[in-house]
Amino acid sequence: MTIQGLHHITLVCSDAQRTVDFYVGVLGLRLVKQTVNFDDPGSYHLYFGNETGSPGSAVTFFEWPRAPKGHPGIGGTHHFALRIADKNGLLKWKRRLTDLGLKVDGPLDRHYFKSIYFNDPDGTIIEIATDGPGWTMDEAADALGLEFRAPPPEMMVNNREEARIKAETWPEAVPAITPDMALRQGMHHITAIGADIQRTQAFFGDLLGMRRVKMTNNFDDPKSAHWYWGVGDGKPGTIITYFERDPQKERRVQMGAGQTHHFALSVPDEATQLEWRAKLVSAGLRVSPVMDRIYFKSIYTNDPDGHIVELATAGPGFAVDETPAELGQHLQLPPWLEDKRTTIAARLKPLILP
Repeated sequence: MTIQGLHHITLVCSDAQRTVDFYVGVLGLRLVKQTVNFDDPGSYHLYFGNETGSPGSAVTFFEWPRAPKGHPGIGGTHHFALRIADKNGLLKWKRRLTDLGLKVDGPLDRHYFKSIYFNDPDGTIIEIATDGPGWTMDEAADALGLEFRAPPPEMMVNNREEARIKAETWPEAVPAITPDMALRQGMHHITAIGADIQRTQAFFGDLLGMRRVKMTNNFDDPKSAHWYWGVGDGKPGTIITYFERDPQKERRVQMGAGQTHHFALSVPDEATQLEWRAKLVSAGLRVSPVMDRIYFKSIYTNDPDGHIVELATAGPGFAVDETPAELGQHLQLPPWLEDKRTTIAARLKPLILP
């Protein structure tokens, strides 16, 4: 009974068309499903990802047109990261994004990977992170996460060398996404905010059985713990990380546009999901019934700070109601909403794909 890795992250956007324009037109992800929030069928639920929207690649959005702007905080997500192979690809992304008028922070050397940061149209913080060099930079592979590792001094903020690195960019314009830039490998990690890192370890490490692969401090806030959990050797696509923040100084998350509604971890099948549900209930946690999301089955619980955490099955996948070639091109509804299609579609503004 194991967690396989990340499944998806679901955020809130205020304008579905603007979100499609950004994630497809700017970042090159594929819109793999146009559907509605099954619990609120008057609003869009959009799924972006790789060619098939496989687990770990899916970034999804609820459209809440009148939602106020959200704010990160305890019980919420700070950012999510997409994968890229190496630094050259990272520099190309920096040049492409800055030429499009976006503010880009980085590249930053995070010791275990290099990354850049920017915001989507609703203010969501997005990181693009390289696959390597990996967690064994300062620990043996069989001893990952067992001892605290302080951030290297040369990688801390306000360092002169760091300022030089941040000034780097690709020397030529990048008008199109080249194969080495493609972000369809999926997510690298998701980073959330908690109030007690030991309590977070008890949830992800002890209860969910994920492997702690690094204990360090936030490179930008050295007084704040930053721990990483993953699967196996902690490969990108399996990683959850948490910043520990003082609840006397950090406010709680304010849900709204630009914030994460929930994130999901992947389990292989429905039988395993039921085993997890029984284990979570036995631990005294609030756990939802199994919910049929058509493309996967889901259960929902909360981390110790209240963040919604979903355990979703790896299948059956997004091709159950349209062919792989047609994914994302038409509005799809679950069977129990088909008789309301005309009413639902009339409340949604049709999307134009870039």
